[in-house]
Amino acid sequence: MKRAFILAVLAAAPLQAQNFTTQAEVQPILEMTRANWVGLGTATGRDLLYFSHVLSWRCGIDEIRYGLNTATPYTVLQMEPCYPETTQPNAIRDLPYRSYPQGTIRSIVVELRFEDGQVLLENFHRGEIRFD
Repeated sequence: MKRAFILAVLAAAPLQAQNFTTQAEVQPILEMTRANWVGLGTATGRDLLYFSHVLSWRCGIDEIRYGLNTATPYTVLQMEPCYPETTQPNAIRDLPYRSYPQGTIRSIVVELRFEDGQVLLENFHRGEIRFD
């Protein structure tokens, strides 16, 4: 009878959803979605480099670096904090893009660094990430 009661309680309990706030949760997603890490919009007359995708998974990332028109990711992307006290800890409240004069970006390299020292690196050419 105790076993049946425990099983009934477990079956009635809602499953705990993942918050996607750890390296173990976000790294596999980022590895599978490399082509979506950044986007380039130009409709405003400027190069707007969007980091929306990687910033959506930032709670599991230690640091994001990028480099424009170079093979070296020299710029650290400042990230807003995670919001673990909310139901959407990965919500983006700051602007998810950086603005440059139109035509500035020919290529970009993006590096994601994780707490355990692992690094994911990806290179993009303008035509691959332009969406307008």
